Amino acid sequence: MEKIVIVLGLASLGLSHGAHAQSSVSVSGVLDAGLRNVSNSGLPALTTLVSGSNATSRLAVQGTEDIGGGLSAGFHLEHGLNVANGTATTATQFWDRRATVSLADSRFGEWRLGRDFIPTYTNWSRYDPFGHVGAASAGNLVSTTPVGPLRNSFGTNPNTTVRANSEVQWLLPKNLGGVEGSVMLTKAGDTSAASGANNVKGFRLGWSGGPLSVGLAHTRTRNDLTVAGALTDSSVGGIYNFGVVRLSAVVRHIKQADAKQTNQLLGAWVPVGAGEIRLSVQRADLSGRVGAAVVDANDAVQVGLGYVRSLSKRTALYTTWARIANSGAGTRTISGGTSGMAGGGTSKAIELGLRHNF
Repeated sequence: MEKIVIVLGLASLGLSHGAHAQSSVSVSGVLDAGLRNVSNSGLPALTTLVSGSNATSRLAVQGTEDIGGGLSAGFHLEHGLNVANGTATTATQFWDRRATVSLADSRFGEWRLGRDFIPTYTNWSRYDPFGHVGAASAGNLVSTTPVGPLRNSFGTNPNTTVRANSEVQWLLPKNLGGVEGSVMLTKAGDTSAASGANNVKGFRLGWSGGPLSVGLAHTRTRNDLTVAGALTDSSVGGIYNFGVVRLSAVVRHIKQADAKQTNQLLGAWVPVGAGEIRLSVQRADLSGRVGAAVVDANDAVQVGLGYVRSLSKRTALYTTWARIANSGAGTRTISGGTSGMAGGGTSKAIELGLRHNF
């Protein structure tokens, strides 16, 4: 991704106490739009223009300052936007994707504050060939649509399964022989129900060496807004690069009270000339009960197949096909279709889009 970079040589301007202090600010982003046709069981098919199916459409502003002595300060702001209609992704949060300020030390790691991803999502999404976006996103089966642990904790809003506000993080330094990770917590400042959604704790640990990359993460969220009791969210996975193909496998386990959900995903990236074929198969298996409701039958299987063709370093065309088959009372669907599908139905989609980085 090319960036507009403003570099201020503070020393030469006489505005710095240190002879080597330097700051930089970069502005970058992604514009991604495509046509998607979704067909849900028993309902009319619907074709819409969607945003962010290969990469989330966004505007990012980042900055760093070299303080000296191995220390640097930085900030990272990201605003999600909808190319289809020009609106913000989230009406109530302008910097909805990320808003952090940090202090990093080359020996001891990075201290980061603000809104950011949670550890389990960071670990889980890196093993999804579709990057957790588009018709075949792994997020389609991490859903509050069926009655289960997520819906019992968050109602119809999955809340902190991706990001959390008010995070305090420490990230390991980058010179540990391929080992990387972080620990985080977030707290709104009191124990009232109104702040329960912000009570999150978690960690992530990974290792990369040669063709192999592995990682695990665990997050604990207590959301008293909907129901008392903590939700735990864990994932473990890996990628191996065989050269002609990269293969991934990841498991995510979510539990709240007596309800559990286990997601298993297998993925593949196959380079073909200037393009890449992507494939994923995922299963969501629910068990236990929510109150008196048994959720064992509310499972689903998703298959995704896609192709991305790079036209340049910044521009690509892509197409994706995906299918979700629900069991029991499950009603998971691919977004963009006609609503109201009955339990146990099937959702299918095909999309064609264009992505440009700047």
